[in-house]
Amino acid sequence: MDYTQQYRQKLTSAEQAVEVVRSGDWVDFGWSVNTPALLDRALASRYEQLADVKIRGGLVLHRPAVACVPDAAEHFLWNAWHTSAAEREMVREGLAFYTPMRFSEVARYYQEDLPQVDVAMIQTAPMDEKGIFNFGPNPAFMAAVCRLARVVIVEVNHRIPHCAGLGGNGVHISHVDMIVEGDDPPMEQLLPDKCLTRVDRAIARQVVPQIPNGACLQLGIGRTPNAIGQMIAESDLRDLGVHSELYAEAFVDLDLAGKITGARKSFDRGLQTYAVALGSRRLYEHIGRSRSCMAAPVEYVNEVSRLAQIERLISVNGAVDVDLFGQVSSETSGLRHISGAGGQLDFVLGAYLSPGGKSFICFPSTLTDKRTGQTVSRIRPTLAEGSVVTCPRNVVQYLVTEYGMVNVKGLTVWQRAEAIIGLAHPRFRDELIRQAERNGLWRRTNKKPDISS
Repeated sequence: MDYTQQYRQKLTSAEQAVEVVRSGDWVDFGWSVNTPALLDRALASRYEQLADVKIRGGLVLHRPAVACVPDAAEHFLWNAWHTSAAEREMVREGLAFYTPMRFSEVARYYQEDLPQVDVAMIQTAPMDEKGIFNFGPNPAFMAAVCRLARVVIVEVNHRIPHCAGLGGNGVHISHVDMIVEGDDPPMEQLLPDKCLTRVDRAIARQVVPQIPNGACLQLGIGRTPNAIGQMIAESDLRDLGVHSELYAEAFVDLDLAGKITGARKSFDRGLQTYAVALGSRRLYEHIGRSRSCMAAPVEYVNEVSRLAQIERLISVNGAVDVDLFGQVSSETSGLRHISGAGGQLDFVLGAYLSPGGKSFICFPSTLTDKRTGQTVSRIRPTLAEGSVVTCPRNVVQYLVTEYGMVNVKGLTVWQRAEAIIGLAHPRFRDELIRQAERNGLWRRTNKKPDISS
């Protein structure tokens, strides 16, 4: 069937399309690279006519136009599934709020729990011959958004690659109400720092030996996964697979190095399965032309019961702070919001259930406080007041810093305290021991960690 006539009938301008938005509406901007650009600016230009328009989005890589209008909070409220640097700034300004979630469940929220999506505005690849607007590198939960929305508007961006995948990586023109041809802004780039530090390499050196041939990898974004990917590329490991919420830059390097075949995957054999891809133009070009990269809805990729069926699933994620109980906060530091839960809990649970699988939470032992310039420990006696627990202590498996690695499964609270203090920077260990004693986590028989590390 030729869908050209339907396309012409539904084609309109951004200014006309946003006229469907009314005060009080819930508007969905999708997620990350699917965030509309032209429609965002057109909606912002209507700010004087609108009040209390609530927008759902997340992981935007630039400040949206709706957050730049005068008295923005009176007109638009941003509700983020995950926060980028731009959204953290909006949270501090009172223009945005975070929505707690497990990434594997978000599609279900749209299907069962959310009261409404009045208008969906989503950036897509151009329509194909089957009448489908592909979501590109980010199927995530876009199909669920389109199913719920009263009005669906797509903004076409010719730079978004058409990514092969399971059903759910696109919306058919029959379900689209309006089409806007955008001005094709470049794909945003979110890159890990290529300048690896001694700390990054020290962490990677402890994790990579734990990875067997035929392992299936889940890597987050950042310097540590990049360091691990680089070290794997230089290793003798072979026949690795990918089943990862995020397709990060490190996977491109591993694929080009011939390390990824997916030959031993329990299912999706030979395919690299992901729900979101973020990176350079090289990454987008790679997944667009690769026959093995498979984009899939997040409810498929992150479902814990499915992860449990993958043999040798290796999960590598980061943290903001960890305390002596083994609690992991990857979202906030105290009341200061930083990112979001994403699928970390999904993969920590799934990797442990996987036959031969392992879950690693990796983080540098210290950070430099930007406000004071002081070096502070990321291992705390207890999480700072107001910190959100992303991974509770009873699900965490391996914790890794540049000073060591420990499996906390099955350890009592006093054993955990001793082991986790051994992961801290030596200058902070004595104070952590004193705090552990005050908090009833230290036995007389505990060994004092070697501070000469």
